[in-house]
Amino acid sequence: MNIQHVDDGKHGAFKLLDGDVLAGEMAYTWAGDEMLIIDHTDVSDQFRGKGVGRQLLDGLVEFVRQRHVKVIPLCPFAKSVFDKDSSIHDVLKK
Repeated sequence: MNIQHVDDGKHGAFKLLDGDVLAGEMAYTWAGDEMLIIDHTDVSDQFRGKGVGRQLLDGLVEFVRQRHVKVIPLCPFAKSVFDKDSSIHDVLKK
C-alpha cells in the first residue's frame, strides 16, 4: 500500500492506495499557516479493520511534525486515536 498526499493550500488529504484502489482517505482543512483541522476519515468497506485509518493518521502526524503545525481533530476517528495515544499529543492544538 502507498500513501499519497495532496494539498491545495486550503484543503488536503492523505490517501492510502492498494494498487489503483483507494483504501482510505483522511481529509483536512488549513486554519491559518500553523494549524490544520482533520475533517474526516473514510475507509473503504473491504479495508476496514486493517489499520488503514491509523496509517493515514500516522502519515498526517509525520507531515505536521516536519512543518511544526498543530492539529485539531474534529473527525471522530482521529479524535479517538488522539485520546488513546499520548505519543502523538505533541501535535495537538492546546
